[in-house]
Amino acid sequence: MLTDIEFVTQFSAELGEDYAIAKSYVRDVPTHALLHIRSFTHKLTDALAASRQIIFDSPNLYDRIERLNQQRVIDVRVTRALHRLRGDGNRGAHPEKYHLTAEQLQTLGERSIERLLSLVTSLYPVLKQQPTPEYHFEAFDSFAGRDLCYRAVMEDDVQAQYLLGMSLKTRALMQREQEQALEQNAQNSQSVDVKSDATFAKAAYWFGLAAEQHHDAMHEHGVSLIHGYSGSVDVAAGEQAIAQAAKLGVANAMALLGYFYLVGGETIQANSGDALHYLQAAAAKEQSEAMANLGVLYYQQGNMPQAHHFISKAAQAGFPHAQYHLALMLARGEGCTADAIASEQWMAEAAEQGQLDAMLTRAQHMLNDENAFGNDLSQAEQYLREVVRYGHSVPAMIELSIALADGILGRIDVVGSAALLNMARSRGNEQEQQVIAPLWQSLQQQISSVLAVTDDTHERQALTRAQELLNDDHDLAST
Repeated sequence: MLTDIEFVTQFSAELGEDYAIAKSYVRDVPTHALLHIRSFTHKLTDALAASRQIIFDSPNLYDRIERLNQQRVIDVRVTRALHRLRGDGNRGAHPEKYHLTAEQLQTLGERSIERLLSLVTSLYPVLKQQPTPEYHFEAFDSFAGRDLCYRAVMEDDVQAQYLLGMSLKTRALMQREQEQALEQNAQNSQSVDVKSDATFAKAAYWFGLAAEQHHDAMHEHGVSLIHGYSGSVDVAAGEQAIAQAAKLGVANAMALLGYFYLVGGETIQANSGDALHYLQAAAAKEQSEAMANLGVLYYQQGNMPQAHHFISKAAQAGFPHAQYHLALMLARGEGCTADAIASEQWMAEAAEQGQLDAMLTRAQHMLNDENAFGNDLSQAEQYLREVVRYGHSVPAMIELSIALADGILGRIDVVGSAALLNMARSRGNEQEQQVIAPLWQSLQQQISSVLAVTDDTHERQALTRAQELLNDDHDLAST
């Protein structure tokens, strides 16, 4: 009986190679696995189009999937499966932006492999015009990671060194996000075990080692210099490395250099012409942030139709920030016909992908509008807690505090409400303090009123704790 790799290779030799690479890296370098899954999905759309003599007029994966659906080459189920794989690939490119842990990223990679294999199984008789052969799935292993380390160290393989650096960088970014979240809950920052600095330094070492011979590593080396992965910052050298990588055709480098020309850098003066050149070059390679920044450039110039066009492309490519801004443009009718339903759908998509502003907006809609799209109070609470945890947003703290105090979420939690209001008060600006003050007084009165009438021991303990939080004016930041 065929193995799963042999089965996919029999379906397509080219796709079998991508599948084998993706599967081999799931356990040790899941980001690389997910990028190969996206590559697989892209090539699969080519195979589906060729079966009907369709020629794509866009490299954008979203456009390709929708074109196949419109031409009835694929049904709704396959369309959804392809979009799901496209989304998984986007998460692999920037896992830290989706607030994923290392374990969640590995699980995502494993599930994506299973989804991809299921899709090939269903498409086999359609494209091969013969029954799907039997095969068995071989378990994931961790050989690829050991092999990668061996090649990087013993064979001085620059591709292996680059991939090792990328694996370490991804781990460091996720570690830092977790550390920053934990610091908000700790009494002092010394109680948090900081591991990200050492991991960033290891990533910087491998990028620096491969930079001279590997163009993508050159770009990452530049980023590491700008952000001080190794402990010291050298912005000028970092910008120079990124500019060199951009001139060598690295899409991420062109996108970043275009951004530098858009806003200015330490050694790079803002220049809209150069920004346009590099952003367009990166966008042609489907670099989603470049598409989004092109939209920003046109927005700043007042060219709303072009701004809408590129922000739409970035949104369709799966970039959450572009999805959020597209939702705003659709709500306002900027560069397009106003469409409240489409706006809400894109806002929901951005929130689902972890865009903090979108999560806050969606939660507010769910809590305050009974007719809101996807009105799920448990989801609203989860969004608000994520925004508080990762964005330290005072409006989110206030919104969740009110919901807990008023029982909007199906329960009353005065301790949680008081803790959030306390945190908001310690962080809020002058305008936010004006909102917090009456809420503070109202919650104090609510607690005092219930304490005066309740004899329940557990309730009195909770109310007393909430009262202590609201009476603590000396060290608000520590509670």
